[in-house]
Amino acid sequence: MNVFRDLASPEASVRGAAAEALVAELREVQKAYEKGARKGEKEAADRDGFSQMEADKDDGLENCAPSVRYAIRRLIRGVSSSREYARQGFALGLTVVLESIRSIRIEAIMKLIPNLLEYSSSMKGPEAKDNLLGRLFGFGAIVRSGRVSRQWTRDKSSPIVKNFVNEVVELSSKKRYLTEPAVAVILDLVKKLPDEAILSEVLEAPGVQDWFNRAADMGDPDALFLALKLQERTSVQKEIFGKLLPYPFSPDNFFVEHHLKSIAACFKESAFCLPRIHSLWLVITEMLVHEAASQNDINTSCGKKHKKNKKASSSEDTKKNLRNFCEVVIEGSLLLSSHDRKHLAFNILLSILPKLSPSAIQVVLSSKVVHGLMDILSNESSWLYNAGKHFLNELASVVSHDNDRRAAVIINLQKYSGGRFDSMTKTKTVKELIGKFQSVEDCLCLVQNLMALFVDEEAVSDEPSDQSQTTDENSEIGPTEEQDPFGHGNVDVLKSWVVNTISCVLKNLKLTSKGNSDSEMVKCIEEKFQVQTEILKFLAVQGLFSASLGTEVTSFELQEKFKWPKNSISTSLRNECIEQLQFLLEDAQKDEALHVASEVKSNDLGYYFMRFINTICNIPSVSLFRTVSGNDDNAFKKLLAIESLLFQEERKAGPGLDSTKMHVMRYLLIQLLLQVLLHPDEYWEAAVDVTICCKKSFPAIAQGDSSSVQESGERGPQESDEDGPEESDEDGSEDSNEEASLEFMDVLVQTFLSILPHASGPVCFSIEQVFRVFCDDITETGLLDMLRVVKIDLKGRQTDSDDEDDGRVDIEDDDETVMEDAEVGEIDDVADDLDENTEDDSTDEGDVDQDDLKDGDKAEATKDGDDSDDSDGMDDDAMFRIDPYIARIFKERNLPGSETKQSQLMRFKLRVLTLLDIYLQRNPGKTLVLEVYSFLMQAFVKSHGTDGSEPFRQRIAGILQRRIFKGREYPEGNGIDFSKLERLLEKALRLASRSRYSTVASVAQNAAFWILKIINSMNCSEEELASVVDKFRSILNDYNRKKSRLKLGFVKEVVRRNPWIGQELFGLAVQKVEGTGAEYRRNQLLELVDCILKSWVGDASEVWTNHLAQLCELIQEVLSKVPENKSRRKEVRRFCTGILQTVLKLNLKEQFQNALSPETYSLCQAQLGTAFAPFKKDSK
Repeated sequence: MNVFRDLASPEASVRGAAAEALVAELREVQKAYEKGARKGEKEAADRDGFSQMEADKDDGLENCAPSVRYAIRRLIRGVSSSREYARQGFALGLTVVLESIRSIRIEAIMKLIPNLLEYSSSMKGPEAKDNLLGRLFGFGAIVRSGRVSRQWTRDKSSPIVKNFVNEVVELSSKKRYLTEPAVAVILDLVKKLPDEAILSEVLEAPGVQDWFNRAADMGDPDALFLALKLQERTSVQKEIFGKLLPYPFSPDNFFVEHHLKSIAACFKESAFCLPRIHSLWLVITEMLVHEAASQNDINTSCGKKHKKNKKASSSEDTKKNLRNFCEVVIEGSLLLSSHDRKHLAFNILLSILPKLSPSAIQVVLSSKVVHGLMDILSNESSWLYNAGKHFLNELASVVSHDNDRRAAVIINLQKYSGGRFDSMTKTKTVKELIGKFQSVEDCLCLVQNLMALFVDEEAVSDEPSDQSQTTDENSEIGPTEEQDPFGHGNVDVLKSWVVNTISCVLKNLKLTSKGNSDSEMVKCIEEKFQVQTEILKFLAVQGLFSASLGTEVTSFELQEKFKWPKNSISTSLRNECIEQLQFLLEDAQKDEALHVASEVKSNDLGYYFMRFINTICNIPSVSLFRTVSGNDDNAFKKLLAIESLLFQEERKAGPGLDSTKMHVMRYLLIQLLLQVLLHPDEYWEAAVDVTICCKKSFPAIAQGDSSSVQESGERGPQESDEDGPEESDEDGSEDSNEEASLEFMDVLVQTFLSILPHASGPVCFSIEQVFRVFCDDITETGLLDMLRVVKIDLKGRQTDSDDEDDGRVDIEDDDETVMEDAEVGEIDDVADDLDENTEDDSTDEGDVDQDDLKDGDKAEATKDGDDSDDSDGMDDDAMFRIDPYIARIFKERNLPGSETKQSQLMRFKLRVLTLLDIYLQRNPGKTLVLEVYSFLMQAFVKSHGTDGSEPFRQRIAGILQRRIFKGREYPEGNGIDFSKLERLLEKALRLASRSRYSTVASVAQNAAFWILKIINSMNCSEEELASVVDKFRSILNDYNRKKSRLKLGFVKEVVRRNPWIGQELFGLAVQKVEGTGAEYRRNQLLELVDCILKSWVGDASEVWTNHLAQLCELIQEVLSKVPENKSRRKEVRRFCTGILQTVLKLNLKEQFQNALSPETYSLCQAQLGTAFAPFKKDSK
């Protein structure tokens, strides 16, 4: 009995040991029984009397000992037990018993199992299930014992195989969950049978034939699975599988479209066993994967010509099979059905994908699969959402280490989602997959795939635009009409994604060098340059050119073939290509700091681009994508010519400042060339002006410019076309006239100012680089033109625009223009940290003198120092030069949802501020810095109005702090106009003491420090220094007024840095203490007096002797009005004590005692205590 108990043990080893013990015991019993039967003593062999009742039954086991018969019955009943591991243990015991004791008849066991494990429709569910599963385990034990196959082998006329198969088939028809394990039992038997038996016994069994005949119509996946396994085992060429398998059978015939449709019901019904995948799919996917794997093996081997033909045929057949399977089974059957079947479809795809080639992956990830996946992932409440996420994660994992397969997945996901897979599914799948292309080989692989996607329109245009093909009545609600990515603009959106993605490939490129040597650095630069040139060629070809004959053009000079989409590229797409070209060239210019000087030529992307443009332009069947106007065409040709001349001169000059100037100017010409094509009839004049500036700056190129005779048409469309005879002289006369009125840098600055309002970010960057190397030569006129732009305001000008209020300027977005500067904080240790929440200050906020505020906002507008009003005080010439820039902001049409004119003007100002920042960085010590400071300070104060912009304020404050106030160099010497410094100091002090804005006050304080630093560097007369002190006396006199916001911490810092000012302010500070009634302000003034005393230079004894009387009066004043506040009272005592200590230190005790009045003496004795003890008259 212990043996049977151990057969249900959870431990496999215990179950195995119990089975062996049972067999050993039953074998001995059976031997004894058989030996006794021969002697006629059957009873002698029966040692187990309790089993006599079981042995007497007519069960067909007459030749077995009663104990054996009992054990068999016990084992059969045990396989129907629902106890954990009981079925496994008792089935094992039955198997080994049948295998070891040959006297047991298999036919008897086959009858005994149904008899003992009865089943009827009236039985309860659990009992019926246990008995049915028990029968299945019993039949499985029979097969595994090998008795059926051995019996048929001994007697081939025996019906044992047919009978057994019929029994199992009949059992499988009882319940749906029995079918698949019943097939497994039959297949176990088939493994042990020879082919002859399979053909004559298994396939000819009546139950099997009937099953096959009705399986296709009923949709029985188990019958299909059995048929495929039997076909695989025997390769039978008979039409005996009904509609399940084609005749003759081959994988190609099986995956024919009409056959797959005939058995589609079988595939649908295989979803019943989810989340487990039905065994049928292992066979199906193996057939598909085997074909694909075979094709991969063929592709990796080299063969002769006739083998290549075989390759092509095999590849086509494989793709055809896979395509038919996906279209009929995955897309046509499973994805159009229930949630379970959709889930099954994605599980099947996951089992196939790891073994497919890139081209096969593109077949599998069809439009309907991608649309179905997007339908699921677009709704987080979807029942299949987790399944979709799992599929996407596994898909990314499968292709993570293979560039070609990863690229295939990216292309298909984006192609069928209109380039918006991530946004529609709210994932980062495509972005993360793209981010894994990091080496040069990876990036080139991705670029090639993206280029192919851009020019291949058939795959996208042929796809259905209706997402309902992957949705049924049980599916989740798909995206709304507004979200539908498969509409009319799908192709353009996809191409736009390609253009933007191909431009971002370089961001993921990671170059690793084995060392820091020049050769390793050059190698990295060359690898990056290889990727850059591929991207550049694509953007240039698709953005700038079109082919007049067909869609393919071969350049024999470049030995390359260029291809365009069959449908013409839209203007917006071409503009995107040009914009990305500009960004690509900008990034290349930024990276040139890494270049090795000897390798500049091979890594000059601008040079490569211009030579490429020239080459493509020389192809007869290729032209620019649009017909350019005469002015644009002239500018285009001149830019090409001047850039080529500059390049030649740059190579001749070698490394140096001249070479750098030519290089940055070349990149500006390239950017302007693209800008001319991007915006027709807008930039040709500025482009021509820049070419003229190039010839003025580099006279060597003027001699080689063969197009100079055409400049008569460059100055504007208003000029007459009938100046033929005078063309050769006109350019020279124009230049000479211009030279007489404006310097070269003035013209260049004006040209820059005409470009900046509308220019793109890369053009602005190129302008900054040119300005950086030329700004040392800027004149006062050019600098003032820039400064007036910073101060200019739209307020008041809109009335001058003659009904142009609806005007709108279309300035390009340039996020890089607004540089993030550190916020302007308070000066170091200057702001007073004491509590100012007293009644004196709390009432001041609402009582601001508006006249004073206006005075603080005013600043000088001209270099002569004349005060101006808010109209900026421009003269006629200045207004004439500035107005065209602002006029452009009003003349454009206003578009709904576009930027306001104010925001566009602010962008223009920020761009000009960037140029001013560059000038200050390179010229911090020039006198013109004072002009820059004056204008910037005015603009900063004005920016705190209602129309002010926070980025604009921060930008100006950052420039003032970093480039002017905290710079190591500053204007110094006697060449500076003191009257100008005096006016600037006065206004700075007024702002510091009156401004309601803490940022303005803080900047004004730093400005005062900076101006004083300049004054200290000059040899000023006593009168001039006295006027400086008067400015500080003025703000101290206002200290007691309510409108004063002066922080005495600022004055104390001035005194620390400039002790001579403190000496002059001492008397006034003492007077202010005596005349101030507010306790807080009096204490602040005491601290100022203390600071002045500590900072006194020269003979301290003499100074103190001269001011002892004042100090005694001051002590009397403060001690007679001791504050009620404890902390302030302590400060007063500390001040007085400090004076006493200094008197003792300077040995002025006697003089001090003489200066003390009786009243003062009494106050000191009463208030100061021990600190005054040394000064008592009775002390020595």
